[in-house]
Amino acid sequence: MNNKSSIWGIAGPVVKTIVDFSVLMYEVVYVGPQMLLGEIVRVKGKLVDIQIYETPDGLSVGDTILFSGKLLSVELGPGLLGSVLDGIGRPLRTLGADGDFLERGKLIPSIDHSKKWHFIPMVSSGDRVSPGDVIGVVRECQAIENLITVPPDQNGGILAYIAPEGDYDLDYPVAIYDEINLFMVQRWDVRRARPILERLPLSSPLITGQRVLDTLFPVAQGGAAVLPGGFGTGKTVTQQSVAKWCNADVIVYIGCGERGNEMTEVLEEFPSLKDPYRDAPLMERMVLIANTSNMPVAAREASVYLGMTVAEYYRDMGLSVAVMADSTSRWAEALREIGGRLEEMPGEEGYPAYLGTRLAEYYERAGRASVLGKPNREGAITVINAVSPAGGDFSEPVTQASLRLSGTFWALDKSLAHQRHFPSINWNQSYSLYDKELEAFFCEVSPDWHTLRSFLKEKLSSEKALKSLVQLVGRDGLSERDKWTLAFVDIIKAVYLQQNAFDPADASCSIKNQEALMSCLRDLDRVVLDAISSGLSCDFVYDRPIIRDLLSLRGLTPNDLRQSFVLWLDSLKEDIKSSTVVISDETV
Repeated sequence: MNNKSSIWGIAGPVVKTIVDFSVLMYEVVYVGPQMLLGEIVRVKGKLVDIQIYETPDGLSVGDTILFSGKLLSVELGPGLLGSVLDGIGRPLRTLGADGDFLERGKLIPSIDHSKKWHFIPMVSSGDRVSPGDVIGVVRECQAIENLITVPPDQNGGILAYIAPEGDYDLDYPVAIYDEINLFMVQRWDVRRARPILERLPLSSPLITGQRVLDTLFPVAQGGAAVLPGGFGTGKTVTQQSVAKWCNADVIVYIGCGERGNEMTEVLEEFPSLKDPYRDAPLMERMVLIANTSNMPVAAREASVYLGMTVAEYYRDMGLSVAVMADSTSRWAEALREIGGRLEEMPGEEGYPAYLGTRLAEYYERAGRASVLGKPNREGAITVINAVSPAGGDFSEPVTQASLRLSGTFWALDKSLAHQRHFPSINWNQSYSLYDKELEAFFCEVSPDWHTLRSFLKEKLSSEKALKSLVQLVGRDGLSERDKWTLAFVDIIKAVYLQQNAFDPADASCSIKNQEALMSCLRDLDRVVLDAISSGLSCDFVYDRPIIRDLLSLRGLTPNDLRQSFVLWLDSLKEDIKSSTVVISDETV
């Protein structure tokens, strides 16, 4: 940190300086007497533009700038899980320990170096190791066994020393080769993707526990989903539900420019949640990155890269990681603001012309991969990004750029949200491109899965045409079959597509339960259609509390659900037989 210069211009979080030495693009610098962290974002001859990750209040022309010669990086190692970081990787619990407001310019390691971890060696002195090889393990928590590896950017060599099993802090060298010390913690540049051995095809879904998503619009592990919606459509609640109930091994949740009260709910609720897959707190396998709308805008731009780097670290252990960013629209707004400060030529709606490229760099770091090193490991990163288009306009640049890069589109509908239908996923606009890759998985769950799913989609797609017909001839002008189809679609919406995120019995639904519920709905449809063919009036169906009865069955286990439904359906059949509300085919 010998190179110095001074400020000669300030434009918000961007400061300008002139240098007479070589600098790196995205090099970390320290600005002013408070040593505010920043990075170089443009070099034009001797003129250098620096983006500061904190509010620039109090800076003045002539203040000193120190150049580190390094890029923005984050510490990766045991102790990262369960932490809450700001947009540039500082632990918020430690940063905010001295008061209600964060101290500017305070540099704190992402991980506590004083804590000791029980290290178990997996290699011996004299063994040759290569990049990515596992040299030891640390039980970070009940859910995750942290693999200590040779950093992927270092050369291999023959081990001269490996620490025996025992408790060590992060500053103790647990292995030495070629005069290189290996620690349980490593640093990685957040903007640089960690290398992999090979990309693998997608084959299994990320089970979210949300019926409408898993059944109609599944996302593959290693895939990408985009969740756009206007204000009040339930983006945050939907994304938080996925974070709570999905079957990923590690969750990285990025609050990127969202309102402070939303992040407060996350920070208060998640630590109290129990892991649905094991007897442990959910936070044990989560990393939260909080950069609210009132925090410095420059750090918001770095937060998504920080989250992806953390995800890649756990992917390299052979784990499945889900990255939730809420929302990429706020991230894009940070790019737009910084681009304006740099006087860059604006693109569509004022966003920088490289918006699509930056989004692609982020999305392409997701995927399923065979990772470096021995033993052989396969990991996956699934990206689920919320988008907040102004006025719910899906034609705006961020949504359109995200759609080109993602395989699943979960469109949130404001009209459904106004009807209190949540998750407010529009089944006519949404889609998934992973159906073929996931077909084999769902066939193993149930050979009938594809048929049941097609049955639901067919019924839902028929609603639009029938509603148009109703506007022309009225409901009474429909046939009894068409009347039942409209009524049955309402049943599907209420019983299957709607889900209460705040009801412990309904917040998550397993794949087996989804298959059982779909099967029950199909059986109900067959019974009623057969009865209508025999002369039953659809008025009989309207008089029955079908939705209420099915909702009472929804929280049962698959076996209990099937048994209870059979009894209920038998009762319905008896009511149909004894009903006097029957019409002839001629009347129909």
